[in-house]
Amino acid sequence: MNDLGKSAESLQTNAVNYLTIGENHAGQRLDNFLVRELKGVPKSHIYRIIRGGEVRVNSKRCDAKDKLEIGDKVRIPPIRVAALQTDSPRAAPQGRRFNHPILFEDDALIAINKPAGLAVHGGSGVSYGVIEQLRLSRPEGDFLELVHRLDRETSGILLIAKRRPALLRLHETLREDTEEKPDKRYFAYVQHRVPHDRQHVKAALLKFVAPNNERRVRVDEGDGQASHTILNVVKRFKDATLLEAELKTGRTHQIRVHCAHIGHVIAGDDKYGDFAWNKALTKTAPPLKRMFLHAAKLSFPHPISGDALVLEAPLPPELQLYLTPQV
Repeated sequence: MNDLGKSAESLQTNAVNYLTIGENHAGQRLDNFLVRELKGVPKSHIYRIIRGGEVRVNSKRCDAKDKLEIGDKVRIPPIRVAALQTDSPRAAPQGRRFNHPILFEDDALIAINKPAGLAVHGGSGVSYGVIEQLRLSRPEGDFLELVHRLDRETSGILLIAKRRPALLRLHETLREDTEEKPDKRYFAYVQHRVPHDRQHVKAALLKFVAPNNERRVRVDEGDGQASHTILNVVKRFKDATLLEAELKTGRTHQIRVHCAHIGHVIAGDDKYGDFAWNKALTKTAPPLKRMFLHAAKLSFPHPISGDALVLEAPLPPELQLYLTPQV
């Protein structure tokens, strides 16, 4: 009987396989479990073998929405080799080194310092993001899942769970409006001198698709979700300000849109920023060639032990170098 320490690539495609559910997959839907285990198999094929009764849980027919429990035995039928063809013509090699800085790691989670320009996961024209790179570097890993996301252009702290109980607990902590809610702090370099040392921005945000099919976010008090950012001035420059942004909610593009909403766009922001200012910044000495937004500090209770955990990621060299001549 196979266990979940084996990758989908090690499953025999011409034979029936049996997998026993452990804690990392307990509570997961059957279809989601199979999508993860049978990497590269089209979802349509996975749903077809479930509906046809070829997939069994504890020797019984099952539904795609059924939740798995610890100790369940999942029968996976032979998979046609043609079904294992991936959509991408370029398959990434196994065992590749993971070169991004690891800030913290134990048996429950990993915290990395993500560089700007790197997506957290594949999709939308990106074959492999941080999570795919990490899985490729650790083929023996049974469970590696993103806890949250960072914009591709944003650098800084990114959490990845190594156990399903840790992932579920962190998701609960992120949703709860309690003292345990994580304290997330970002550095943002914005246009103009911000007059208030500390400012609360409470503007509801709504996601929408622009005419060019680009996903965007705007302030919309009627249909948007409640959003709250606290902006603290770190240092004022001639016509710019270095801010510490404290997130009280975690909406998509929240800091970027809230800063633009109050008239202080983030440097290098190609979605919500000032095009002329961004162009000028690329010609300064040194030039700024990325968005100046960095997830610098994250404080939260450890999902398993409950102990206080404080993670910090220093400003990347290109951002430190940009600030140095102006200090």
